[in-house]
Amino acid sequence: MEKILLLNGPNLNMLGKRNPQVYGTVNFETIEKRVRNFLVEHDISLESFQSNHEGELIDALHEADDNYSGIIFNPGAYSHTSIALRDAVEAISTPVVEVHISNIYARESFRQYSYLAPVVSGQITGFGIEGYLMAAYSFLKKQS
Repeated sequence: MEKILLLNGPNLNMLGKRNPQVYGTVNFETIEKRVRNFLVEHDISLESFQSNHEGELIDALHEADDNYSGIIFNPGAYSHTSIALRDAVEAISTPVVEVHISNIYARESFRQYSYLAPVVSGQITGFGIEGYLMAAYSFLKKQS
């Protein structure tokens, strides 16, 4: 059975509590369950990992290489600051779709650049939590 990694960066464990006017009121566990339920309908399993620590996210990307069909990755604020995460994504062959709940291009200027954008397979931004499902769907389309 194929599997997808759902990888989430800093502060995403606070979804539903942190800044609900920007990120909504749905918690991370609900997002994970929705993505899992969607993928299981297509005989794909989901593994999930969240960390507030950059090195742990880099380790997860390295370990995921060639062990997953794809990675759905919301790097949070690390999108705008981490060249190390960019290098980790670039170093692996597993396709990565970058997801952001808010539209980073309509926010503060420091959030409008993603170091990961040039090295990911695609980027989904501004569609709320539905962006995670869009990313999952994109991996289905790559199989056909």
